[in-house]
Amino acid sequence: MIVLMKSTIELTESERMELSQRATSRSGRADDGRRARLILLVDAGHSWAQIGDKLDCNDAFIARWSKRFGQERLAGLFSRHAGRGPSKLTPALEARILDWTLKRKPADGSTHWSTRKLGLALSISHMMVARVWAKHGLKPQRLDRYMVSNDPDFERKAADVIGLYVNPPAHAVVFCVDEKTAIQALDRKDPVLPLSPGRAERHGFEYYRHGTLSLYAAFNTKTGEVLGKTAARHTSAEFVAFLAAIVVNQPAAGDPRDRRQPVGAQDQAGHRVLGLAPQRPLALYADLLVLAQPGRAVVRQDRA
Repeated sequence: MIVLMKSTIELTESERMELSQRATSRSGRADDGRRARLILLVDAGHSWAQIGDKLDCNDAFIARWSKRFGQERLAGLFSRHAGRGPSKLTPALEARILDWTLKRKPADGSTHWSTRKLGLALSISHMMVARVWAKHGLKPQRLDRYMVSNDPDFERKAADVIGLYVNPPAHAVVFCVDEKTAIQALDRKDPVLPLSPGRAERHGFEYYRHGTLSLYAAFNTKTGEVLGKTAARHTSAEFVAFLAAIVVNQPAAGDPRDRRQPVGAQDQAGHRVLGLAPQRPLALYADLLVLAQPGRAVVRQDRA
């Protein structure tokens, strides 16, 4: 197709200065500089083929902007986008973002939405999604875990344990007892190769086993003192002996048997000792109160 147009455009001195400034500007828009160079090349008498080679454009681009400049001069070089205007956050759009966030999952199998995924799904800006999430305090990437007890008396039992720490009984010492079982003492079979230029420190993957060790600990909630004991085995006998040692090691104020020692204990296999049959009496004082957490319920057990 042959396009008949004037090969040159008459420019005034002020127009030529303005176009030259746009064409050489380092801070202006690239498309503005490209259109300015186009008009300057047309004014210099270059052919459309030469202009196309220099600016990497086609004849339609040259014809469109040459025509606009001829009709409107410098004002005609501003771009005119035929696309949609900027989207606005309306109440309906905000409700849609919240609905998709709370009630739908990404189609790609992801566990939660990201701002960009949801923005792409709704054809909106990801920053708009981020603003809505911040406004309503939504953080889909965060996860909190919880545990639900199936014990109907859980609240009453939990209140007993919490009250023991918050408001302990008079003339009592409150301990929080826990244990770490099957601690392995490992020793590397091969020597450790030290850090060197271009190489990280290296450990062999084979090791010697030196058996396991169980650690029992009791935290005095008033003084912060921690009583600990290690045992080669993890049975009910070791756990009961540790509880007895806690009572014996307290400062004497008369007969130790006259004092009441509440103990808070967490769930481990050794704590089943609290439910032993009467034919196997515990080696504890008769007035010792033990609070434990077997399974998913908080259990309180008194020994008379």
